[in-house]
Amino acid sequence: MRANAWIPWVFVALWSTGFTGAKLGLPYCGPFTFLAMRMGLALLCFAILAAVLRPAWPEQAQARRQWISGGMLHGGYLGCLFAAIKLGVPAGLAALIMGMQPLLTALLSWRFGGQRFRAAQWLGLGLGLAGTALVIAGSKGIALAGGAGAAFAAAGLLLITGGTLYQKYRGGGAHPLTGAFHQYLAAFAVTGALALSFERGQAVAWNGTFIFALGWSVLMLSVLAVLLLMRMLRDGDVGRVAAYLYLVPGLTVVQAWWLFDERLSAAALGGIVTAAAGVALVLRGGRAPLSSKPGRQNRAHKE
Repeated sequence: MRANAWIPWVFVALWSTGFTGAKLGLPYCGPFTFLAMRMGLALLCFAILAAVLRPAWPEQAQARRQWISGGMLHGGYLGCLFAAIKLGVPAGLAALIMGMQPLLTALLSWRFGGQRFRAAQWLGLGLGLAGTALVIAGSKGIALAGGAGAAFAAAGLLLITGGTLYQKYRGGGAHPLTGAFHQYLAAFAVTGALALSFERGQAVAWNGTFIFALGWSVLMLSVLAVLLLMRMLRDGDVGRVAAYLYLVPGLTVVQAWWLFDERLSAAALGGIVTAAAGVALVLRGGRAPLSSKPGRQNRAHKE
């Protein structure tokens, strides 16, 4: 077993708490204000860590690349997701759209990044998507949404997929701490602009639940989970990294059942098992690791 084999599982466990944290905190604050506060506090955390540990700061070109990936991954994606829900897209449908990210990431990585996938791995990606659909259909159901809300959800899907690929192929070279600082600088600018545009003057109801939700979202998600994600993207291929995200809806449903007494149906349980089987197929890949077509990935790094 590899020394860092625990990293993806800790990442999935933390990442799955995102919807739980949002459900706890959003009744007391506007969604964009919540995001702006989260990004601003995460930016402060990374500034403190960088001041204490004194890692190397990226050159200007590297910093610009971190702004792009951070703006897409943390600012644009979450902003679009919250905008979609605000416009009436059901959480189940939004989660299902976002559940297409591992498959879309694999397709784009195969087409442009040079990743090779075996038939078993394509089957695993398909099973993961089917399992995600079962989890969502078996928990809260899927409803139709208006055009504007669905467009925001689709934009969020493209942003998180593009941000993941950009960070893998163009975002390397920066130290994780200072790279994350620049990513959250861009994300704070995006979410702050959304908050000022749509929620100016709205009050925040400060209480213990809201402070806990905000603190958890900052420390466990925006700091620890994102550092783990950056490590995973540095050490592995994007197809494997994205496949782990198929486990997130199932864990989220279990948390909602435990914390909020939400229904956990047989279909949702079947979806959790199906998604887990899909992830296992992607990670096993027959027997050998995924490979890259010669030259293409190297060119992507040099561009």
